[in-house]
Amino acid sequence: MRAYVLNAPGQGGVQEVPAPAAAPGEVVVDVERVGVCGTDMEFFTGDMAYLHQGNSSYPMRLGHEWAGTVASLGSGVDSAWLGRRVMGDTQLGDGTCRRCRKGYQHVCENRYELGVRGDRPGALAEQVAVPATSLHALPDSVDSAVGALVEPGGNAFRAAQGAALASGDRALVLGPGTIGLLAAMFARAAGAEVHLMGRSEDSLAFARSLGFEHVWTEDSLPDQPFDAVIDASNAAHLPALALDLVEPAGRVVYIGLAGSPSHIDTRTLALKDVTAVGVLSGSPGLDATIAAYASGAVNPRPLVAATVSLEQVSAVLAGERPEAAGPGPKIHVDPLLS
Repeated sequence: MRAYVLNAPGQGGVQEVPAPAAAPGEVVVDVERVGVCGTDMEFFTGDMAYLHQGNSSYPMRLGHEWAGTVASLGSGVDSAWLGRRVMGDTQLGDGTCRRCRKGYQHVCENRYELGVRGDRPGALAEQVAVPATSLHALPDSVDSAVGALVEPGGNAFRAAQGAALASGDRALVLGPGTIGLLAAMFARAAGAEVHLMGRSEDSLAFARSLGFEHVWTEDSLPDQPFDAVIDASNAAHLPALALDLVEPAGRVVYIGLAGSPSHIDTRTLALKDVTAVGVLSGSPGLDATIAAYASGAVNPRPLVAATVSLEQVSAVLAGERPEAAGPGPKIHVDPLLS
């Protein structure tokens, strides 16, 4: 089959590789859509921390935001999965450790992260093999494009959940990228008055096109109380700003990661009686995200700017925008496009 293989920083391309076979407890999925993520771009540049920690190595097969149809089953897998449209959890715990037994496989010390950590090939290919335990069925109302947005949506859902928003609360989201916009959508669905802060006029204009009226730069942000602040940016100074901006007894949620260490003053955290929440993974929020997409409570489709072929992946990872791309932040890949 055809797959995108990254051999070294800046050196990747489409190769013919052996098609996967379903091991016991696994399924093979015909991949229909894959999202390109900032993490994938960090692997392309060689900056991804996992490379330097020994958790990942080249050559590697990227792709962890995906949707498709189950094509074959390994032994021990319920036959009802065959032919089902699905997406899959990225975080694959060992299933035996204390964290996995408590339901926290997404922070298992021995976890694989599909297409990210360990040697599990990702979904930038015509097929991918995954454990059946990682599957989540997609209803008919959630097509493959929206299904491939469930994984980032799960992260955003957990960020909004961590903010513990109630109807009438005012929330500020820092960073109007894919995760920030999705978090803003979930916060809006919870009844909050949502504000977004970003840098580029293009990203702010796109946020306005999604119906967000309160959109600011750091310089223009009004002096208003925020019951919760979600930092979905990659700016090292914004975690401290989030803590400064949140109301006493409010909540700050950290889901963005900067390329250099971020610092907050824990005296401010304690003296304001603020709750701080960190979010690593969408795993515990995938089913709720599918339900929100299926009901129409959250519509992520406008975030997809373009859908490209495997041959165009290197250009996308290098930061090039496809011709005729829309204004959204997310690029998708269809492995069957030529």
